[in-house]
Amino acid sequence: MNILILGSGGREHSLAWAVLQNPKCDRLIVAPGNAGIRAIAECASLDIMDPGAVVRFAEEEAIDFVIVGPEAPLAAGVADRLREAGVLSFGPSAAAAQLEASKSFTKEICDASSAPTAAYGHFTDAKAARDYAAAQGAPIVVKADGLAAGKGVIIAETVEEAHAAIDDMFGGAFGGAGAEVVIEEFMTGEEASLFVLCDGANVLSIGSAQDHKRVGEGDTGPNTGGMGAYSPAPVLTAEIEARAMEQIVRPTMDEMARRGMPFQGVLYVGLMIEDGQPRLVEYNVRFGDPECQVLMMRLGAQAFDLMHAAAEGRLADCDVTWAEDHALCVVMAADGYPGDYAKGSVIGGLDTCPSDSFHMVFHAGTAAKDGKMTAAGGRVLNVTARGATLREAADRAYGMVDNINWPEGFCRRDIGWRAL
Repeated sequence: MNILILGSGGREHSLAWAVLQNPKCDRLIVAPGNAGIRAIAECASLDIMDPGAVVRFAEEEAIDFVIVGPEAPLAAGVADRLREAGVLSFGPSAAAAQLEASKSFTKEICDASSAPTAAYGHFTDAKAARDYAAAQGAPIVVKADGLAAGKGVIIAETVEEAHAAIDDMFGGAFGGAGAEVVIEEFMTGEEASLFVLCDGANVLSIGSAQDHKRVGEGDTGPNTGGMGAYSPAPVLTAEIEARAMEQIVRPTMDEMARRGMPFQGVLYVGLMIEDGQPRLVEYNVRFGDPECQVLMMRLGAQAFDLMHAAAEGRLADCDVTWAEDHALCVVMAADGYPGDYAKGSVIGGLDTCPSDSFHMVFHAGTAAKDGKMTAAGGRVLNVTARGATLREAADRAYGMVDNINWPEGFCRRDIGWRAL
């Protein structure tokens, strides 16, 4: 099969790595890709936000299957146009992608399906939002309603912080994403993510992970796109997973189908778990980043078969084959991230890191310049390893980190600390 993956980050590098292990893959193109992906697959210059351009490219290159990595092309209707053109694709329609693209839509679906989640208010003007925050008190969570590249969520410790976040959002700090605001109850407990494949009718759990959103060790400092992850997440026991599937995932999927927007793709189910009870924090309509990296490390070649089955409506016949293993990913980021950071610093030592089924450095924000690898983003490398235990996976990952010579970069040294 000729396969096209859309995207350019560490998530897409790990998807490409897993797909290439499957004998069904004859040719793999990643658009636009990055310097690390270019070492294992063809990369193509393509505007993945232009549905027409994606369809034309797929037809010209005789693509059999398209995997859409990021959320923005899904919200832009890329999967819809591909299906209209008869190109098999993995990823929800623009209507179904509202589960990530609109937080108020997700809350509406939760209300309709009785899925447990945080109490909330939805606002289109700043004064009403400020009054609500003052009445509820702090801590409280303020969210830009639309897509904000993972940055539109503020956990306000005081009402003053909540008011400042509201003013920023309505003032355009997150562009159109902040034109409407959702304000939520602050939930306590431990967060974990459940990943579920959906084919419009059937659902299949494909694993759990725990991300580390804060930039500093011990989960301190500002939120980021994720500084590391590990899988599986011990807090998400079999009993809690079954509860989440029955109380949250299946009712949501049934409600989406009832509304004429059946969901096909991967559903990232962000959960807050307290006293054995899961509540929904958020849905994403694509693999998390860096959670995808640890899932792909554990799933390997079968990841392609499972995504292909979801696209073809065959999930009822599928099972996941799990090894009794663990995977851990350490994100190496540019100094200053998530604030201002410099680009162009040279990264050495990558050639000393092993590349096999137990060790991979997935590239998130790199560029090749004058024969050298350079940093081209905030989150730059995803150093990922697998082991029989989480400790073994962590030791392997940090062993690779120590081989990488990048003075202008940093990482957290405590990824997996809750489980370890």
